[in-house]
This record gives sequence, structure tokens and C-alpha cells, in this order.
Amino acid sequence: MIWKRSAVLRFYSICGLLLQAAASKNKVKGSQGQFPLTQNVTVVEGGTAILTCRVDQNDNTSLQWSNPAQQTLYFDDKKALRDNRIELVRASWHELSISVSDVSLSDEGQYTCSLFTMPVKTSKAYLTVLGVPEKPQISGFSSPVMEGDLMQLTCKTSGSKPAADIRWFKNDKEIKDVKYLKEEDANHKTFTVSSTLDFRVDRSDDGVAVICRVDHESLNATPQVAMQVLEIHYTPSVKIIPSTPFPQEGQPLILTCESKGKPLPEPVLWTKDGGELPDPDRMVVSGRELNILFLNKTDNGTYRCEATNTIGQSSAEYVLIVHDPNALAGQTGPDHALIGGIVAVVVFVTLCSIFLLGRYLARHKGTYLTNEAKGAEDAPDADTAIINAEGSQVNAEEKKEYFI
Repeated sequence: MIWKRSAVLRFYSICGLLLQAAASKNKVKGSQGQFPLTQNVTVVEGGTAILTCRVDQNDNTSLQWSNPAQQTLYFDDKKALRDNRIELVRASWHELSISVSDVSLSDEGQYTCSLFTMPVKTSKAYLTVLGVPEKPQISGFSSPVMEGDLMQLTCKTSGSKPAADIRWFKNDKEIKDVKYLKEEDANHKTFTVSSTLDFRVDRSDDGVAVICRVDHESLNATPQVAMQVLEIHYTPSVKIIPSTPFPQEGQPLILTCESKGKPLPEPVLWTKDGGELPDPDRMVVSGRELNILFLNKTDNGTYRCEATNTIGQSSAEYVLIVHDPNALAGQTGPDHALIGGIVAVVVFVTLCSIFLLGRYLARHKGTYLTNEAKGAEDAPDADTAIINAEGSQVNAEEKKEYFI
């Protein structure tokens, strides 16, 4: 088989030389303008590459494609290399196009298109093969993680060419402060890339998805991702919620102990003033709830709810003050003292106004009577006194006397 392949290659080479000689004898002036045109090609590993060689002006001169090892692939429409992956796409005096399917990294290199003029003219096309990165893997997580611990996660992917880019996300927010490492694989063509993320965890990280994303030009804008959901264990947090803000005597009261923790604390412990609940028949504990059926003044005190899990213990307190319903009703009714004060002020202002108005009127009346009496005293007789009294208005300015 090797001998036959060599014979075929030698045959096409001899044919090429004969065609060169024929072209040199019959070439015309226009043949000096003939030149093959090619373009570089980039293809993803496993894909299909199309190599095209064109000649705008060709006087029936043969075209040939050869690989980086200078092996002839096609001479015009004749296949020279026995490789099932290589096929003819189009062959004419102006174009020779071939396809290479299932491309591997070893196919990368410089391919040559030859136009058999005298001398032979060539054009180079570089075939770039992109190595597709493998699906990334996240390592370093061991469940569960305790709150406050330092976590180190590593994301790794191999087989990329050129080296892939790795990015980290937590709660859809990118984390920038990471370490990046690139190593060449054993084939000296592809790369293994790893990235390490360090951070200290708290209870807010429980259930959060940490995502490692690999971007590469071979992925057609569809990145590969790996995800790790965090499980964080932490001590309980406790809060007491009363069913009413103003507990009243004779009414029921429910105190709810809201406890959060991982593992979930269950059950909770209720105490009053540092000891057990004094009246179990009237104070009923159901799950996280303390139900006091009807309140009285003896229920006043400090109630404590305590929650415990395997990580630790936490508690909360509630000070109960039972209010008298009548006192609360008085507080919420109208303020009679305030209303009485307002009425007293209004009455006082009214009386003062009446007093001042009466004094003003009395002053003016005294002035009038004084002037009238003065006119009578100055007259020698009764008739004159009457005349003087009638004319008192004319001489008002002279006879005016003010009552003080």
C-alpha cells in the first residue's frame, strides 16, 4: 500500500512537471498576471475546514493543494492522498476547493496552493485548529462548612487551545479576586487552566450557588459552567414575637419563638424568670409557641426562649406586663382634664373682655355728665343754666373734664 501511494504521488508530480513544460511553451503574455489567491481558515477541533484557492485569470493551468508535510492532496480534480476525511468541493480552471472533515489538532499548519505556470506560483493558507475545553470541574468543597471557616474552591478545565478563560460568580455577581494558573498539556498543543477562589463563609452563604464559567472562542458564545451549592452550618438566631403589643388581663396571649439555624433547632425551651413555667395548665407550649390562655397580674415577668442545635445555643427574652383593661380604656378615651382646662381659659378671656368693655363705656358716660353739670353751675339763674346746657356742645372743647 505504501509503495502504491508513493507511485501515485510520483505520477502526479511527473504530470505536474509535464504540464509546466507545456504551459511554458504555450503561455501568452496575459499569463504573467496569473496568481493563486487563498485565505487563512480557523476551525474547531472535530469540525470541517474548507480550503479554497482561486485564480482570476487562468489559461488552463493546473492547480494543486498540498498539506504542511508537502504531500499533494488534490491535483486539479484528482485525489492524490488517500485520506477519507479529504474531499473535493469544486474544481475548475479558476478554483480548487477541498474539505477536511473531523479536523484534529495535528491537521493544523500551513497549506499550499500551487499554480503550475513557469515559474510555479504559490499561495499559503494557515489552518488554525481550536482545542475545545473540557467541561469544568469544581473541587475543594466538603459538606458541611461551619460559619466563619475559610473555603477554597478550585475550578479546572483541560484541552483548550488557546488557553481558556475562567470566571467565578456568586449570587450572579462576579468575583474578581481569584488566582489563575495555565499549564501546557503533554501534547504541547493544548492547555489545562485552573482558578482558585478563597473566601470566608457566613450564614448568608447557605444555599448559595457558586458558579465557575469557562469562556473560549471555540464555544460559540455558549460558555461551559460548573456549579456548587454551598451548605453552611451555623448557631441559631432567636426572636420572640407576641400576638398583641398590649397584653390585657383576662385575655389570651401567644408568644412565638422564631428560631433559625442549621441544623434546624427543635424543639425550643421556654422558662419564666429563670425557672420552669409556673402554671402548666394555663401556659401551654406547642412547638415554638407559648400560649397563655388568660392573663392575670401574676403572669408579669421575663419569659425566655432557648434554641439549641449541634453547633451552639442562642436565646431571646420578653418582658411581660399585664395591663388593666379599664386603665387602658381611660388612656384611649377623651382627656376630660384637658378639655376642662380649655373651657376655663375661654371663660376667663370672655370675662376679661366684658370687664374692659364696661370700664371703657363708664369712662365716656362720666365725661358727659361732668360737662352737663358744669354748665348749670356757671349760670346765674335757671334759664341761663338751660341755655348753657344746650350750648355745651358748642363749647365742648373748653368745658370738657375727664373723669379719673
